[in-house]
Amino acid sequence: MSIFDHKRLSNETFKLDIERMRHGWYSDKYFVNINAMLTALASEGYTYRGKTNNLPAALSAEGLNIGDIEVEMQWFTRRPGTTIVVGVDKALAMLRHCSGYYQAENFIETGDKLEVWATQDGETVRSDGNPLNVQPVLKVRGRYRDFALLETATLGILTRASRIATNVYETLVAANGKPVLFFPARFDLHEVQAADGYAYNIAIERFNLDYGNLLRPYVSTDAQGDWWGGYGGGTVAHAAIASFLGDTAEAMLMFSHTMPAAIPRIALVDFNNDSVHDTLATLDAMFTRYKTLCDAGEPEEAAKYRLYGVRLDTSASLRDASVPPLGDPALDLGVNPRLVFNVRQALDAAWERWNLPATWRERGQDFCKSVKIVVSGGFNPEKIRRFEKLSVPVDIYAVGSGLFSNNGPTVTDYTADVVRVKINGDWVDMAKIGRKPLENPALERVW
Repeated sequence: MSIFDHKRLSNETFKLDIERMRHGWYSDKYFVNINAMLTALASEGYTYRGKTNNLPAALSAEGLNIGDIEVEMQWFTRRPGTTIVVGVDKALAMLRHCSGYYQAENFIETGDKLEVWATQDGETVRSDGNPLNVQPVLKVRGRYRDFALLETATLGILTRASRIATNVYETLVAANGKPVLFFPARFDLHEVQAADGYAYNIAIERFNLDYGNLLRPYVSTDAQGDWWGGYGGGTVAHAAIASFLGDTAEAMLMFSHTMPAAIPRIALVDFNNDSVHDTLATLDAMFTRYKTLCDAGEPEEAAKYRLYGVRLDTSASLRDASVPPLGDPALDLGVNPRLVFNVRQALDAAWERWNLPATWRERGQDFCKSVKIVVSGGFNPEKIRRFEKLSVPVDIYAVGSGLFSNNGPTVTDYTADVVRVKINGDWVDMAKIGRKPLENPALERVW
């Protein structure tokens, strides 16, 4: 469930590998061992025989069936500051379908016997780094051996999805509300794309809620939109330009000729490391075709040649031909502020070279000035903040591996602790030193 639609996602969305998850295939082996130990002790009828324990003096552990011990466990992150919580629904699906035990070859589901409280995807939690001050996002009470195997997998989805969502959110803040394209698919296994794209979409919705914005999500693969009904978008890659022998303008003309008009035409203009030249060559070719079709009374076909944007993706090891050297890599190489200003200036003035009749001058000027600039290649919140501070005329940021950042302030690792046990019908505090049962007003009873 997200805070935006109040609908919990089910396993029809997640398609869990239920059978292997029930067997502990995805579990750290010590959880498999704990499960086996408690199951064996339960079958032996073992009761607690220890001499020292942490129970209050008034309570006795005599006759306590450890194999069937019931516990209260809480899941939380210690990422500094605010975390956008995502992954809750998938964790709940694991608990619902994979909690239980095997009786011979038959799995007996006990998920419905657990007591479960959870937040909604899109909620926020805050932490100062102290585990005594955190806000749990999930709380479960029940027989421990029924869900012990699920700690690894539930922590995994909460950690990854919340980290990506929070990184995306912080990137959106840095970008001052400009669109951020989600471009990290090529930097990780394809199996994680659906969860990653969902986390990105939740971050977009959270940002819109907090800042009163109307940003749309832009993912690059259909898989990234699987959980929320989105679809991948994109235009021309460097390989396509290579297929046209390095002729960016011709590649874009043929792309525009063959693709539906609904797909934005964004030219990738760094193939020859002369972004201004290839921007103008592409703009000239697209406008010429656009004007010809408009004059011929074919506005629908003409719309296919409207250039939506140009993307700058200059390698961090190269200095674009339009950027005079200053001797400072930060000022010379890659996609830098000077390059963006050069391209914007060239776009805005291009119509002046076209010797247009009076009836076309305003339309030609609009054609040029409406072209957006997309930047990609090594962008993260720090670099984006620098561009925004300098008022660099970027319209859209495309961000890739920076959204996977997991070090220092971006570490979002979740942990889960048993904090209470059930003794003679009462819940008794039983957390390790440095932990305690905690509350979160956003937790709601799920089942």
